[in-house]
Amino acid sequence: MPMEGDVRAMVLERVGRPLRLMELPDPPTPHGQIVVKVEACGVCRTDLHVCDGDLSKPKLPLVPGHEIVGSVIATGEGVPIRLVGRKVGVPWLGHTCGHCAYCCEGRENLCDEPGFTGYTIDGGFATHAIVEAGYAFELPDDADPVATAPLLCAGLIGWRSLKMAGEGRTIGIYGFGAAAHILVQVCKHQGKSVYAFVRPGDEAGRKFARDLGAVWAGYSGDTPPVQLDSAIIFAPAGELVPMALDVVRKGGTVVCGGIHMSDIPRMPYRLLWGERRVVSVANLTRKDGAEFFSIAKAAKVGCVTSTYALERANDALDDLRSGRFTGAAVIVP
Repeated sequence: MPMEGDVRAMVLERVGRPLRLMELPDPPTPHGQIVVKVEACGVCRTDLHVCDGDLSKPKLPLVPGHEIVGSVIATGEGVPIRLVGRKVGVPWLGHTCGHCAYCCEGRENLCDEPGFTGYTIDGGFATHAIVEAGYAFELPDDADPVATAPLLCAGLIGWRSLKMAGEGRTIGIYGFGAAAHILVQVCKHQGKSVYAFVRPGDEAGRKFARDLGAVWAGYSGDTPPVQLDSAIIFAPAGELVPMALDVVRKGGTVVCGGIHMSDIPRMPYRLLWGERRVVSVANLTRKDGAEFFSIAKAAKVGCVTSTYALERANDALDDLRSGRFTGAAVIVP
């Protein structure tokens, strides 16, 4: 099926260089794939890590973007035709092998031969995207594309991080960006108390966290008024790990929720002692999606967004890099 209009995309040709707007030929629709007309694509910190070279060996040239919401306009062989016209969400996990030990254990997020949207598979900074049908989530027809896009990674990784943090009722969150602003709403719905930590001097970030429901908001390195059951670190700063351990109670967990983080500095063993744990979150599973979208609906999660035209994708990345907005950035082709 031909595309609905010209196919345009912001393309990363070399790591560390700005994206370039390009017109692309109409791609085929291979077996098991769908063509999605992109209505919105969130801008994630992982996109920065890909474009800046923090994550090695991206597919080049590459169309970044892995928080895609759009409508199916064509299906390849083996895909039900009923999907045409349906609204779908496309996350970071775009393919798994299905036969490695991790896939067989139900841990597809750790697959040995994965494919990742906007990293090893072309993503959603474009008018159209080719997606493996089994890794797209069907969404309600009335879902707001801009408000939904950040849920596809910031929301999903936040949810997986919260699950790994355990059942505690006092949660610290370091780095109050897209994932945190979604997660604080989920925590509030579940009756958990969030203690937010922002960069020193970021008064706007402190206010943003409190407005969304955090019971306390301070700076990284501050001591909250209570010991925390767990802490989740979304900022890519390894020096936050010992800070978080220092305010987490015995038996508590510190979750590193990013795909990239600077090195964790040397620290005294006393910070880890007392059966405290430091764990990382890697990718997501499709089960996470099924769980999270139900939770997000019940919690009436609302995303604070700043929108950018496709041609301004570089501006969106620069603004994210510099922290010039609160909430999430979303590209609207």
